[in-house]
Amino acid sequence: MKSYFLIICLSLMTQLTYAQDMKNFKLYNPYENVDSALKIVLTQAKKENKHVFVQIGGNWCVWCARFNDFVNKDEKLDSAMNKNFIVYHMNYSPENRNPSVLKKFGYPQRFGFPVFIMLDAKGNRMHTQNSAYLEEDKSYSKRKVLEFFDQWGPKALDPEQYKKY
Repeated sequence: MKSYFLIICLSLMTQLTYAQDMKNFKLYNPYENVDSALKIVLTQAKKENKHVFVQIGGNWCVWCARFNDFVNKDEKLDSAMNKNFIVYHMNYSPENRNPSVLKKFGYPQRFGFPVFIMLDAKGNRMHTQNSAYLEEDKSYSKRKVLEFFDQWGPKALDPEQYKKY
């Protein structure tokens, strides 16, 4: 009986701790003009010869917070992401669902959140990724995320890479 009570207490403490962390999670700006922000991001991507990694989600999204922590706390993942992409966090929430931009990107919200879009430096959508395919247990798979970054970086889509084939 005591062990059962201890398990319940530990479970509640874990949930309360995570709920507190979500209160501090403020990665997405619900009031940002996405069209203007994307113009700035695309200009930077073109200048740095990178692609744009659009992460769509909201400050309410547990899996958005998990992905952000997962990538930013791992040196190899963070390096792979920042080497190849300009990252933009696009909001989806009751305050602003950004319907015109989502329409332009082919309704990626159909996959749930977070959902990832890869743009080239001209703003062309190259890929939409259902983030569930990158998950592993209650987190993400380092191998799958690295592979995803590798497959959609500028080098992977450079025709020079494939002259031998």
